[in-house]
Amino acid sequence: MNSIKMTTAQALVKFLNNQYISFDGKEDRFIDGVFTIFGHGIVVGLGQALDENPGSLKVYQGRNEQGMAHVASAFAKQNNRRKIIACSTSIGPGAANMVTAAAAATVNNIPLLMFPGDSFATRQPDPVLQQLEQSYNMGITTNDVFKPVCKYWDRVSRPEQLMSAMINAMRVLTDPAETGAVCIALPQDVQGESFDFPEYFFKKRVYKITRPLAVEEEFNECVNLIKNKKKPIIICGGGVRYSEAGEVLEKFAERFNIPIAETQAGKSSVKSSCGINLGGIGVTGNLAANTIAKDADLVIGIGTRFSDFTTSSKALFKNKDVDFITINLSKFHGSKLDAYKMVGDAKVCIENLYKRLEKEEYISSYIDEIKNAKQSWKNEMDRLVNIKYTDNFVPIIKARNESSVEEFKELTNGTITQTAALGLIRKNIDKDAIVVGAAGSLPGDLQRMWETDAINSYHMEYGYSCMGYEIAASLGCKLADPDKEVYTMVGDGSYLMLHSELVTSLQEHKKINVLLFDNCGFGCINNLQMSNGIGNLATEFRYRNNDTEELNGGLIPIDFAKAASGYGVKTYTATTLEELENALNDAKKEKISTLIDIKVLPKTMTDGYESWWHVGLAEVSGKKSINDAFEYSQNQLKNAKKY
Repeated sequence: MNSIKMTTAQALVKFLNNQYISFDGKEDRFIDGVFTIFGHGIVVGLGQALDENPGSLKVYQGRNEQGMAHVASAFAKQNNRRKIIACSTSIGPGAANMVTAAAAATVNNIPLLMFPGDSFATRQPDPVLQQLEQSYNMGITTNDVFKPVCKYWDRVSRPEQLMSAMINAMRVLTDPAETGAVCIALPQDVQGESFDFPEYFFKKRVYKITRPLAVEEEFNECVNLIKNKKKPIIICGGGVRYSEAGEVLEKFAERFNIPIAETQAGKSSVKSSCGINLGGIGVTGNLAANTIAKDADLVIGIGTRFSDFTTSSKALFKNKDVDFITINLSKFHGSKLDAYKMVGDAKVCIENLYKRLEKEEYISSYIDEIKNAKQSWKNEMDRLVNIKYTDNFVPIIKARNESSVEEFKELTNGTITQTAALGLIRKNIDKDAIVVGAAGSLPGDLQRMWETDAINSYHMEYGYSCMGYEIAASLGCKLADPDKEVYTMVGDGSYLMLHSELVTSLQEHKKINVLLFDNCGFGCINNLQMSNGIGNLATEFRYRNNDTEELNGGLIPIDFAKAASGYGVKTYTATTLEELENALNDAKKEKISTLIDIKVLPKTMTDGYESWWHVGLAEVSGKKSINDAFEYSQNQLKNAKKY
């Protein structure tokens, strides 16, 4: 048996260079590179190996560990999970900073490979700089916090353990049903220790992403159910995107007259112009999808995990005879809502189901309902994109602090409504541009209002709704698809939380466009707070009032364009729709990253449409408004499925 004497870190780099993915006969290198912020716990180990012989791996320099891991997650998602960037950090705070990104990746089933440095396996110099010590267990380190947010976790305490650790890591990363975050903790001393690694550990490995077909019994059961249903609806989830099944789903839906509704992860898998595509569904869904869903007697969930936003906390489907069918690679997700399940790949299962239903001569019983629902939503869309500020303006979202609209206008001169801004942006940017978002009110508005025929051009992280994902993710999308314009739509709250990889976009010469919606606060949560009878507490960005000592002073103005210009970004400020249109058109001409500071009136996002969201409200209160909100919630809960 031939072997090669190498350090653990050198062996890791060599191994990473030889991992490949095969999908539908196309083979690609799986690991593009390593994103890192070098600290003392990684730089002389893995850093040395990458410096001496990186092979084909690119080394990317991050600015924030959470941010760079979000970049890597978005890169993987935009590559349909068939190419990744690994992330390495130092021990302690560098590692802990990645925990949020790990959770977001796992929730969304996105492969994210992380190599945090760890304390010394020998424990000789304990406690080293940045080492966490627990008196009851000296084996615990900061990296143990990754365990609940990862799909696979391991610590390489001896060089030879690297082999089984990495083979298991790759098993999980390349499994479409089980993929998510993977953490391989690397003790500082072990990274530099040598071992005679067998040559076969470094052989070229090709992981085949296959298309398993559901078993005959599952197909028979589901076909028998479908043929007796009159008004089915399809929910198009992220599994449709990753299976590249949008075209066959569109053909299937049109053939059997079954309307399609989209989740955040599934949007842009099927063309918006498809006559049978209703658009977004659920809490952030539109009027068309939610109207049809309410009366559906069968829900066919394809590649969805049925989150509360998709099902409106299990209250959306009101037909007493409603049943559920799922097509999913994951038995776990496919078994939700007591569904009849087909465990398999979306594309081949849809194709097989098509043949079976055609033999049954099945057709749904919809006549004009789909067309009428789409027309009603079109009328509402026309209204939303044409909402302009006028004297005595009444915002879409009515709340007790409507005066904040006038206060904001006086402070910023901003007169743009959020829905009108989105309509203008859609009209002015490239039809195949990639749009990115994650948190706040924008994902809801986008799921309802955004229309595109460009496949996989809608990139929304809403499984974890992770504030701070947006700008990092736009860089990940640009790295994955450098020929497309990328626009991230981010609220001022998320921007302030994390925008450091904007600098990395300049370093990499990868242009991204930041559309920053500034409404002086966490507008989405402010709506939730006040619509449930609670006061306006710590959700708007206000000075502390010197008289009351409360956070109810004036709004805090921030010149985001001025601040970002210091990074070297091309910036604009838009207070009117005309200024926004001019900025969008000029930004297209730029070769560097741009930022448009859009001063958007508070309370001008879209409202809910035939939906309800279950949140934990106070059962008792001295305020009538809170008691009323609780009573309303309890009445809605009576009509929801219990599990």
